[in-house]
Amino acid sequence: MIPLRRFRALILAVFLAACALHIVLDLLPKLGRRAARPSGEPGCSCAQPAAEAAAPGWAKARGRPGEPPAPASAAAGDSGWPNKHTLRILQDFSSDPSSNLTSHSLEKLPPAAEPAESALRGPDPGAPRPRDPAHRPLLRDPGPRRSVPPPGPSGDGSLLARLFEHPLYQVAVPPLTEDDVLFNVNSDIRFNPKAAAESPNWPPGGPEDEAFLPTGEAAVDAYPNWLKFHLGINRYELYSRRSPAVEALLGDLGAQKITSVAMKSGGTQLKLIMTFQNYGQALFKPMNPGMEEGPEAGDVREPEAVLEPGHRASRKWLSSPHSNRAQSHLHSRQTREQETPPDFFYFSDYERHNAEIAAFHLDRILDFRRVPPVAGRMINMTKEIRDVTRDKKLWRTFFISPANNVCFYGECSYYCSTEHALCGKPDQIEGSLAAFLPDLSLAKRKTWRNPWRRSYHKRKKAEWEVDPDYCEEVKQTPPYDGGQRILDVMDMTIFDFLMGNMDRHHYETFEKFGNETFIIHLDNGRGFGKYSHDELSILVPLQQCCRIRKSTYLRLQLLAKEEYKLSLLMAESLRKDRVAPVLYRPHLEALDRRLRVVLRAVGGCVEKDGLHSVVHDDLDAEHRGSTQR
Repeated sequence: MIPLRRFRALILAVFLAACALHIVLDLLPKLGRRAARPSGEPGCSCAQPAAEAAAPGWAKARGRPGEPPAPASAAAGDSGWPNKHTLRILQDFSSDPSSNLTSHSLEKLPPAAEPAESALRGPDPGAPRPRDPAHRPLLRDPGPRRSVPPPGPSGDGSLLARLFEHPLYQVAVPPLTEDDVLFNVNSDIRFNPKAAAESPNWPPGGPEDEAFLPTGEAAVDAYPNWLKFHLGINRYELYSRRSPAVEALLGDLGAQKITSVAMKSGGTQLKLIMTFQNYGQALFKPMNPGMEEGPEAGDVREPEAVLEPGHRASRKWLSSPHSNRAQSHLHSRQTREQETPPDFFYFSDYERHNAEIAAFHLDRILDFRRVPPVAGRMINMTKEIRDVTRDKKLWRTFFISPANNVCFYGECSYYCSTEHALCGKPDQIEGSLAAFLPDLSLAKRKTWRNPWRRSYHKRKKAEWEVDPDYCEEVKQTPPYDGGQRILDVMDMTIFDFLMGNMDRHHYETFEKFGNETFIIHLDNGRGFGKYSHDELSILVPLQQCCRIRKSTYLRLQLLAKEEYKLSLLMAESLRKDRVAPVLYRPHLEALDRRLRVVLRAVGGCVEKDGLHSVVHDDLDAEHRGSTQR
């Protein structure tokens, strides 16, 4: 009995000795650093030297088993891929951290992120000063910038380059305050977007010597292009005229590696949400096959906006269970040369990927800059959709057609079946990729019903179609009774008429900016359906209200001149896209014809009501500042 007790005591003593040894080994490095610290320096054991935090990076700091640690000099120059959890911090730019569930306090962030904290706070001019918690500094200027050429092909013969150098395209927006930018950089959030990791495929944001500033601060140029685009959104525009991030983002949309794919819920047709290797996201609209029959149009009413977290409003069609189907026949696939048949209802038409691409370029040429960047791309359905999706419902719809082509159809309200399957040649499919706006958890958007929305019924008419004085009622209703909203609707009306888009039932604005901000031009896929017909009913808001911005009016007059012909500008701008030619030539010619129709409509208003009553002078700096705030 006694030897057994001695054995137990021995085991306990060995266990305690092992625990003590581990504790000593953990304390020795910290004690050594504390002894080496100069006198007078605060003795926080959680702090690390800036060089030690910046050199190894996140992934290098973790290390891999079986590999010796890399030298500090080699690790400092190594750029790689941060883990997904860390990169999600890049999107946490809400002005109120409590509004985002992914917000993190300083104590919860890894030590390697500390150098980036100083990049957001700026250099410390002296002793630490208490910061006002309500103060959110704007993004600091990274220093002198290289001159950026205007959008469009370079060269002396570039019509786009000459257009963007015109004085009408040099008008500056009012000075931005913290309330005028969508994202105030939150100095409580620390991140290093160019931290080292295993993969060398991080998209370059600038020369390697600009990846980190001499102080170890993260340069703005190191951010992914989708993040630069989000940071550039303000009260007056989605992006600035000469933003290099937009051109770079268009390149990313056409070339970035796709890492995951999921179906977007809602809508009459299939759309996919694609995530890239740099964690940016885009909405993919494929080149749709033709439809043999449209949605139930017997008693189809206006589509109801259904808001989904993180995505735009989708359509939920409302129809009577006793309604009849509208039998509308198209070819197996609508090509660029084909028009939407005249018997096809606007709510039965399907969305065209090339219309989304052309809408972005038209919006930029008109200098509205209210359409998120969109680019065309050829997608490998096998490698870039089927093999990377985790959506089982989507994966199960893949099949091989009798012609040995890869096909799939997904799930949606109407046009998702074997008869309407999307088939590649043999596995390549064309489509458009529209950059996502910031997540709704970070930047809420408000959805508004268009006052001139259509009835979405094959027999009934909307009120504005039968009441010539309808605009007077609208102008007495907030937010159209003051500010610039009614002028934004007129811009949107002209934009839709040039495209032939009759499907503008809702629009959105950023909630942060209230009613004094621009309208976001989303969902333009039903434009450019007919080139031989001009739908004059789209212009009714302009004809009823007889109001237009002076800047818009002058740019329209400029684009009607031979030296700045709209069709030639569109052709040059679209020529750079990966799926060019984007538009059939008659569609480009229709733009010139419709532009003349718009100018005649404004001219008629001027003759009736006078120039000063119709044209709102937004080019006068003093007047512009008072009306836009």
